[in-house]
Amino acid sequence: MFSSDLSYGNPVIRAALITLSLLCGACSAPQPAGNDAAARPTRIVSLDFCADQYVLKLKDRADILAVSADATAPFSYMKAAARGIPAVRSVAEDVLILEPDLIVRSYGGGPNAAAFFQSAGVPVINVGWAGDIDGIMRVTADMGEALGEPERARAIIDDMSQRLGAIKTGGPSQDALYLTPTGVTTGEGSLVHEMLLAAGLSNFQTDPGWRSLPLERLVYEKPGLIAAAFFGSPINNKDAWGSMAHPVAQTAIRGLPTAELEGAWTSCGAWFLMDAIEALAQTAALNSDTHNAR
Repeated sequence: MFSSDLSYGNPVIRAALITLSLLCGACSAPQPAGNDAAARPTRIVSLDFCADQYVLKLKDRADILAVSADATAPFSYMKAAARGIPAVRSVAEDVLILEPDLIVRSYGGGPNAAAFFQSAGVPVINVGWAGDIDGIMRVTADMGEALGEPERARAIIDDMSQRLGAIKTGGPSQDALYLTPTGVTTGEGSLVHEMLLAAGLSNFQTDPGWRSLPLERLVYEKPGLIAAAFFGSPINNKDAWGSMAHPVAQTAIRGLPTAELEGAWTSCGAWFLMDAIEALAQTAALNSDTHNAR
């Protein structure tokens, strides 16, 4: 984490950081925001892959000094855009030596990162938390303002609204069971729950929070379809000891229509959750058509 990365125990590094902080603090630090093109940040460093997504989507490549090492990982939605951009560790000296005019983070660097970099004269944007679709739109608008790209953010929000409006949610609602390779699912109070509702589905998991599959319920009741997350990812293999390996779970889900959700679609609460919502709605529509044809 960031606190250990500061290496306060090393007097040489400590002295260098203090000196650099004083020098930067004496400068006129640029402030994020605004429609004024002159005030827009052009030397941005992103500290984690959730922050990477917004930076890579909203800013020109020439304005990005560095992104996190996870920006090109399989679970990064914007991995293609990140290729070729230098990666940086969320270590104080590695970041400050780049002389950024803005740092963007959601969790990168640990809880003390924002305060430290701001004390060094570098503005920091913390990506907001979103618990539902409206929250994602709000965070997108906030990031657009902070990064000096409100028009681009508005275009993303408008696209989300149009795609949501195109999803047909009429007719009887189908139950969907969201599950991961380790047999974990979630109910009300999660962004996944909101994703299912946006696709016109009901959540088969009625208990709130994250928990193991409801094996007892699956003995006598089946969901209408499965929302399978991360199954195509090499870094999220099925756990032989998880509830997914239980014969009850295997029997219950066998033959059910399945919406296969790419890991990148749900890795962060951002606009690309729409890809998952559309995949779920499409699977639900096909399942409904199949039942109606019988």
